[in-house]
Amino acid sequence: MMLNVDAGGGDRLALAVLAQYRMTTTEQMHLLIAPEVRIEQTRRRLAKLRDEGLIERITLPQAGRTRVWFATQYGVQVASEWPELREVQPPRLIGDRTAARLRVGHALTVTETGLAFLQDARGRGDVCAPLDWIPEVYHPLGSGEAVIPDALLYYRRSKQNGASWSMLRAFVEVDRATMGPERLAAKLTAYARLYEYIPTPAPGTRRAMEQPPEENWRRRYPLFPRLLFVLDGTGPAGINNRIHALQATARKLVPAPFTQQVRILMAPLTDLLRDGPSAPVWHTVHDPDHTISWMD
Repeated sequence: MMLNVDAGGGDRLALAVLAQYRMTTTEQMHLLIAPEVRIEQTRRRLAKLRDEGLIERITLPQAGRTRVWFATQYGVQVASEWPELREVQPPRLIGDRTAARLRVGHALTVTETGLAFLQDARGRGDVCAPLDWIPEVYHPLGSGEAVIPDALLYYRRSKQNGASWSMLRAFVEVDRATMGPERLAAKLTAYARLYEYIPTPAPGTRRAMEQPPEENWRRRYPLFPRLLFVLDGTGPAGINNRIHALQATARKLVPAPFTQQVRILMAPLTDLLRDGPSAPVWHTVHDPDHTISWMD
């Protein structure tokens, strides 16, 4: 039984974020859930949740001995029962601190990317809550295969020029240059398969007999989410190589309907952190020399 977790309050949000995001630093958690208060309050909250066995931490030897937090198996079990996380795939449990250290680089970069969108939304008067950034959402392709983006983003854009608000969705892939440009670009073909994938209904079922087939993603999204590649871990030349590898794949290996109907954009993480994701820092897959806002 969980003790002293303030229902609907900061403890609950902190645990939900860690269960969903996989890992955060103390500073990231503070900016995600409570930037309006002193960071000491966030430190006390995390220490309390750790004392209750809901979360654990590792300390990185570099960067001033930064503390990195993650949910324990017990914490994930508790949070997964809450309505706000009911549709979220539970994380692959880290298991121990050694395993956590091996995953920390990519996990924290994904968290930093999500935080950039969240802070940008706050500054613009848009709506992007901490739990609107959902890592590792499973999208089946049949035969045991699946597309699992680094994160799924929900973003509610405020009224523009008298028009009503609009909901934007995006699949986000965060690349830290740990794989070659060709392997990164191959992810495009996987998303193109997801765009076209129609599951085969079981013979004799009502759906097989009565309903016309439709792509599986339409069960979850009214429109196929935008596809955003966030590039990090290499210099300008390496990022340029990755952008052009994605462009070549889109031109040669991906069916035209996908690239015509789905917005595919690429941006260096340094540009996102400097200017904000809404700035015109995103290279288009059709013209890498042209940059726009991901909201365009």
